[in-house]
Amino acid sequence: MLLASILKVYYWFGAHFATSLLVQALLMIAVHLLCLHVALTNRPTPSHLPFQTTHNQPMKRPYDFWQWRQPRPYWSFLTYFSLGLLVLHLLIGPTRLFIPYTGMLGAIALSIEATLPLPQLYANYTRKGCRGFRPSVIVNWVIGDTFKMWFFFASSKGDVPWVFKACGVFQATCDVGLALQYLVWGDGPEGVHASGEKEIRSPAPEHVGFNGEPSGTGLGLGEKVGIEMAEGRVWERPRAA
Repeated sequence: MLLASILKVYYWFGAHFATSLLVQALLMIAVHLLCLHVALTNRPTPSHLPFQTTHNQPMKRPYDFWQWRQPRPYWSFLTYFSLGLLVLHLLIGPTRLFIPYTGMLGAIALSIEATLPLPQLYANYTRKGCRGFRPSVIVNWVIGDTFKMWFFFASSKGDVPWVFKACGVFQATCDVGLALQYLVWGDGPEGVHASGEKEIRSPAPEHVGFNGEPSGTGLGLGEKVGIEMAEGRVWERPRAA
């Protein structure tokens, strides 16, 4: 989303779309830079791999892209990315290729933004549930898409290019799909983590008394003590009073 917002800023110089959309892109850049700073500052441990894609074994990306262990590569990449676009903007600006070039930037930016829900849709489909995905997020997305579609199609001709409308309709369709998945599946079947892996639970241990028979279920010696955890239920071995 951060890269898409940066590309949209450069797209404005060729398309001159509505100023409100340009202001939105600038605000999105500021907010996502702040979110990136918070995410990098509050990583659990130095050995933690940031922005990993799976629960146990993160997918290996080329050059460890966006999974660097130090904060500096993130800021360096964003700086070089923005400066590279600026150099291309200055070189291509005086030529006839400027309008097609900025149009290509806009198509890439809006395609990235429109396809952001696809990984979540696929993850929900593979595990037949939306565990870990808050309903409030889905509701806010659907409400936001409703207002966005109204703005796109109610604006004056020329204020909103067709690529905004096409990608906006696609993104709204994906968000409605997420809402339908939550209505149909909810959190999904029990014993499945948000990563899609099945949870393996051991049965509660049965304490055997001194006479070789199972102990009772009272509050005395031999009771099975349960501790409720976030992802399931674990059991603690009985302790003598």
